[in-house]
Amino acid sequence: MALATIPLEQLVDGRPATAEQARDWCARLESGDILFFPETPLRFTADDLAFLRGQQQTGSSLHKNIAYKPKMDKLSGVDAKGGDGATVERLHGIMRGYSRQVVDFLSGFLAPYERRWRLDYASFRPLEEQNRDLPRRRRNDLLHTDAFPTRPTHGARILRFFDNIHPERTRDWVVGDPFAQTVRRFAPGQIAPRPGNAATRMGKGLARAVGLGKAVPSLKRTAYDDFMMRFHNFLKENDQYQSETARYPWQFPAGSSWMVYTDTVPHAVLAGQYALEQTLLVEPEALVKPEVSPLRILETMAGTRLV
Repeated sequence: MALATIPLEQLVDGRPATAEQARDWCARLESGDILFFPETPLRFTADDLAFLRGQQQTGSSLHKNIAYKPKMDKLSGVDAKGGDGATVERLHGIMRGYSRQVVDFLSGFLAPYERRWRLDYASFRPLEEQNRDLPRRRRNDLLHTDAFPTRPTHGARILRFFDNIHPERTRDWVVGDPFAQTVRRFAPGQIAPRPGNAATRMGKGLARAVGLGKAVPSLKRTAYDDFMMRFHNFLKENDQYQSETARYPWQFPAGSSWMVYTDTVPHAVLAGQYALEQTLLVEPEALVKPEVSPLRILETMAGTRLV
């Protein structure tokens, strides 16, 4: 796991200089590296940045982030006290434009994927992360891998692109040892399927191995999704993991961007304010190193398919 720094002058019209370089960036991402742009490849107007920084949220758990849902062109999470219809409309337009910019950039930069992804939410994070008062499972300052309780991925990987739009401050992260090492520590051994529904048996077995209780996939959530959601909660709630695991700090400067597969890299946000983010769910068939994906790691441990 490493931080790969990519100056904009290395790119040609927003793309890696060669097809081989593009494939290598995809491989490094999938293996757990963070791709870091000291200067964002996106375009923001000074007026839009000032507008975003002027948005106020109450800080309640209800309004953790402002979310933009591209498929529905819908904005949610805006504080009811935050302004009139014109303010919300402008915020909606900025988030729509941000989402499209990220997709356009990644379509060229990650060309080997050939846009074989599902476009998930974009978010604006206006609140100071340091000393947030949130329920434990919603805290950002605890190391965790990502999974979505209401949006199962069915084996697709969670790629997230971030922008620090604070005018001065860094956004402070720590990351932990990668998924393969972490899951093998807390769910050790080969968990062989038994007669019956092998994927369901495996979900139960892995869950018991990390003390998560019963894991029964729903009609919409596969055994893989069920385990990943429970593992997300387990990592946040496990004091031994939080205190004893390796922690590698990274500080992302004002005006920078970075992207990472957050289902592979345990991460936490310790401090920072004003960030934008876009999530993409990259299909398993698009990956250049599928063998290092969480899905493949868990299927190897279980000896059965999970989706």
